[in-house]
Amino acid sequence: MSIRIPQEPRFAHVTEEVVWRALIDQLGPNDLVVANQRVTDHYKDHEIDFVVALEGYGVVCLEVKGGEIWHENDTWYQRRPDGPAPIDPVGQVRGAMYALRRYVENDPRRTSASGRARWDHVVVFPNSSVSADFGRPECPRWKVVDREDLKGIVSKLRRVLFEQHVARTGIDAESILDLAEVLSGRGLPQRDVVARALENEDAGNLLTEQQAAILDAVRLLPRVEIRGGAGSGKTFLAIEKASRLTKEGKRVALICYSHGLASYLERVTRALPRKQRPAYVGEFHELGTRWGAPEGPPESLRTEETVNFWEHVLPARMAELAAELPYGHRFDAVVVDEAQDFADDWWRPVLAMLKDEDAGELYVFSDEGQRVFDREGVPPVSLVPLVLDRNMRNTKQIAGSFTPLVGQRMRLLGGDGPEVTFVPCAPEDALDRADDAIEMLLESGWRPEDVALLATGSRHPEQVERQQAGPQAYWESFWDSDQVFYGHVLGFKGLERRAVVLAVNESRPQERSRERLYVGLSRARDQLIVCGDPTFLRTVGGGELLKRLGGV
Repeated sequence: MSIRIPQEPRFAHVTEEVVWRALIDQLGPNDLVVANQRVTDHYKDHEIDFVVALEGYGVVCLEVKGGEIWHENDTWYQRRPDGPAPIDPVGQVRGAMYALRRYVENDPRRTSASGRARWDHVVVFPNSSVSADFGRPECPRWKVVDREDLKGIVSKLRRVLFEQHVARTGIDAESILDLAEVLSGRGLPQRDVVARALENEDAGNLLTEQQAAILDAVRLLPRVEIRGGAGSGKTFLAIEKASRLTKEGKRVALICYSHGLASYLERVTRALPRKQRPAYVGEFHELGTRWGAPEGPPESLRTEETVNFWEHVLPARMAELAAELPYGHRFDAVVVDEAQDFADDWWRPVLAMLKDEDAGELYVFSDEGQRVFDREGVPPVSLVPLVLDRNMRNTKQIAGSFTPLVGQRMRLLGGDGPEVTFVPCAPEDALDRADDAIEMLLESGWRPEDVALLATGSRHPEQVERQQAGPQAYWESFWDSDQVFYGHVLGFKGLERRAVVLAVNESRPQERSRERLYVGLSRARDQLIVCGDPTFLRTVGGGELLKRLGGV
């Protein structure tokens, strides 16, 4: 079978299809035929009905004119429904042939053989008959293929090329492949996953900004809790509220629990105009350190003693220190992001740091579905509840996959993307399969800065190694443009990546496995790959979740 571009072309006229069929029936296996080839030079736009490359001979450009064709008074004519029309098939194909040859020979990818191949042009009249003694200076009979010649068109094209007396050669099979590549173009925009992601991101950002209208509605309410599922824009609203309050001249603290989210909040607010930057942005416990509280043991060492320190001893001391703060060091308003992470005792110092503990402003952003820690803290004051019911940050495919884990009905307004990919494997193999998936994402066009690998159980060795440099250096790597980020779902709440590989590597269900799974699935904005045990996922998330992931 010959090389055909395209494989199944569409033709404007049936006569062109007749010629196409004749060509593909007669061409050799290494010959090339290209239909409807366009070429543009500095003079005009050209279109060539067929470009034919014949192994061992060269390249011929064909101009096809169907129906009745005749020559009279130095002019070619074609009968059309509205009467005879003058045409110039010879000039048309000759000019197009030279334009295409220049394009091919100037292409940097061509070989010397393909660049100096013989080229010629012919006209094809598949419905008309041209006498054997026809001849014109610009068009001898051997450059015309009529209806009688059609059955041997390829042989005739070979003769046209073979009988050329020029300093050019035939074209071999390799050069024909070179020609096909050149005609396909170069430097073409490829299907770009990042471009699609950026388009979705722009749309999501616009929707999220529109969501800020809810802040206008609660402008006069001093104490509000805004609840919303993953992708509803809570963190954006928390930053926006803190910025607006600061712009009003108030002293504001924007706080959260996790180091990762705190580093994100700090980086984003750092880019705000100076008069909109909150007085404090960061971790809740870091405030205690600034006030003089002991730093305590590493929180990652989960012993009974460390849990007691971080959840009870330190907050109690922070409350005492907050009560002793000078009035000017306290806050008019506190904004808490991912508030479901807060324990009961943590709210005491939060209220104590306000200038007016009874009337100071408090804005809380939370998602009960992401309560991944063994804490059940509730603010000890009355808050006006508002609910965000729109997912705008994840593609519909990703948001639809974790919907069974969301504690409320959500409207999916994100863009479209690829289906979620599920890689079934044993828990002990999940990290290895996730590594394979990372390679696949990078090969498909994602940049390292777009990709994260998250674990639900033991940490990836790459994460362990990076964390040896300390938490600040580790989270700075989140912003590196030249490497994939490796993390754990517990530390990634409130954060996101365009493409995420989730390694569900817990050996058995734990008390918060469902919440961990929800967090992990919702961190990807545009592409999500899940590696894990189908039985584990069914046990933790239910059959509907596994079905949506493609596991059944």
